[in-house]
Amino acid sequence: MSAPALKMLLSSLIVAPRALLELLIGTILNVFVSGFSKVRSWSRGACRGTNSLASDANILSEQCTDENATTPTSVNYHFTRKCNYKCGFCFHTAKTSFVLPLDEAKRGLRLLKEAGMEKINFSGGEPFLHERGDFLGEMVKYCKADLQLPSVSIVSNGSMIKEKWFQKYGEFLDILAISCDSFDEETNQMIGRSQGKKSHIENLFKIRSWCQQYKVAFKINSVINTFNVHEDMTEQINQLNPVRWKVFQCLLIDGENAGEAALREAERFVISDQQFQEFLDSHSTVPCLVPESNEKMRNSYLILDEYMRFLDCREGRKDPSRSILDVGVKDAISFSGFDEKMFLKRGGKYVWSKADMKLEW
Repeated sequence: MSAPALKMLLSSLIVAPRALLELLIGTILNVFVSGFSKVRSWSRGACRGTNSLASDANILSEQCTDENATTPTSVNYHFTRKCNYKCGFCFHTAKTSFVLPLDEAKRGLRLLKEAGMEKINFSGGEPFLHERGDFLGEMVKYCKADLQLPSVSIVSNGSMIKEKWFQKYGEFLDILAISCDSFDEETNQMIGRSQGKKSHIENLFKIRSWCQQYKVAFKINSVINTFNVHEDMTEQINQLNPVRWKVFQCLLIDGENAGEAALREAERFVISDQQFQEFLDSHSTVPCLVPESNEKMRNSYLILDEYMRFLDCREGRKDPSRSILDVGVKDAISFSGFDEKMFLKRGGKYVWSKADMKLEW
């Protein structure tokens, strides 16, 4: 073999491994880059998938939230705080004199109906005090005739009610509850459930007859406290024969009837759980009795104040939400502290339309 040929052979033997090595390295690099690109692409896709899942989860969460949101089935609207009585244990006192304009009140009532309200209860203060009951009457009529609510009710001390109110608005009212804590005039005076020389008890019986005449279901509310806890009311309750006799244990609410900012000092009216139970036991033969201890009462009511704000009583005071007129029912009710299970446990849902009560008028 000639010298040039030998040189070429040796050169090819030397170059071949280097080229082979370069080819091998290049191939490895290509595989790595390709794999890395796929991983990046998969990762991006996974991120997109995760975002999509998160989006789906958010939608599902919103749907679940809507399904689990509190429905304002039964609402207590304390549209005024003003009252002509001075009950020492009152837990919704005259801290303001504000009352919404009627059109705004109606707007709020419609929002509540659209959110699922079936029953509205008007209270105060004394609800018949404002515009001598006409303001109340127009809301009652609106709720029954326009909103067609199954149940419209009122809680009143009864002192301002006139027969002409029944003549004008009675057909639109399902239930009228009158507060009566004693059938002894002296006891009512000590409690503050009185005005001047008027007889609270005589007025109670008069209103009972009007309810019968104008086909309104009659109800009695009583707050059991240190002044009436030993009174036997069986005979009078049976005589009046209300559809329900709501018996409440005296409740302290900071800022209302207890504490520095309160307008009442209800501590002297408070009874123990045992005393309350003893009162219930002594009236166990009264078929229409519906008891409410402090435990049952505190968080089981949806309460709207005069600004249409839900009041949260979980901390022993009334913490207001924003008004339903500003933020809607859904947002406002989330701050209500409402315990729906306790609402049902205390018998909050019952036959509350007079059309379904089958009463003998």
